[in-house]
Amino acid sequence: MKRRFIIMSVIALSLGVVACGNKKGDNQEQTNNDTSMQISKKQQVVELLKAIETGASEPVGYINADNYKQHNLGIADGLAGFGEALAALPKGSARVNTVRVFEDGDYVFAHTDYNFFGDKIGFDIFRFEDGKIVEHWDNLQETPKQPNPSGRTMTDGTTEIKDLDKTADNKALARNFVDDILVNGRMEKLAGYFDGDNYIQHNPSIPDQLSGLGKALEAMAKQGITMTYSQIHKVLGEGNFVLVVSEGQIGGVHSSFYDLFRIENGKIAEHWDTIEPIAAKATWKNQNGKFGF
Repeated sequence: MKRRFIIMSVIALSLGVVACGNKKGDNQEQTNNDTSMQISKKQQVVELLKAIETGASEPVGYINADNYKQHNLGIADGLAGFGEALAALPKGSARVNTVRVFEDGDYVFAHTDYNFFGDKIGFDIFRFEDGKIVEHWDNLQETPKQPNPSGRTMTDGTTEIKDLDKTADNKALARNFVDDILVNGRMEKLAGYFDGDNYIQHNPSIPDQLSGLGKALEAMAKQGITMTYSQIHKVLGEGNFVLVVSEGQIGGVHSSFYDLFRIENGKIAEHWDTIEPIAAKATWKNQNGKFGF
């Protein structure tokens, strides 16, 4: 029943019912605007994501009902598309646990453990304009059945945000790492990005330490599995955490790569990621593309 409430709220907002022009509607819209202004952008994102599970209708008001651009290729554009996706969820199946959330200017990005049409780990990016959410991107990967070779999951590890004064430098470091190593293959620069062999890894297939990364890549190569990054689309960061959004291929499959790095003393200390195949264009439910930043 709760999920019906949020679906109905989404549909009502997409049709403009909330701002129907009468005094009561105008007052309600003002109340929603006042509420969204009082709550931080981070908290709005956390509440909106949690509403997928709880069915709470209020967080839908954080979205601009007249202008909401969707980049999840399996969901139609606008609030109506969001409502349709919620309606299609099996009853009682949704689960949302946001582990990390960060803010960079008009963007908020979150790292979440989901059950959303199955168990998944996801990164979500929301863009705000005039205090409202107007655009959304995400990257979802099926949750592995077991921890990685070092016993780590895709979401555990450090959550503390610090070194806010180093945000710009850390964003540049992460961008340069992806460009040097993953896009251009300048492997002679690899060691310079790490503090010796110290490196915590949350990718489900790769163990800790820089040497562990090297062995995993070598094993992939022997199996004929190639991973290539062709383009960086967006770099977002807050303090010691930086998210790099890239496009490329893994095993010949056109894919989207979201890599979250924790940087400590100018070196990459920890890494989380999700890799999602990019669906064939004929199957897209919106034409906004996977990236389009």
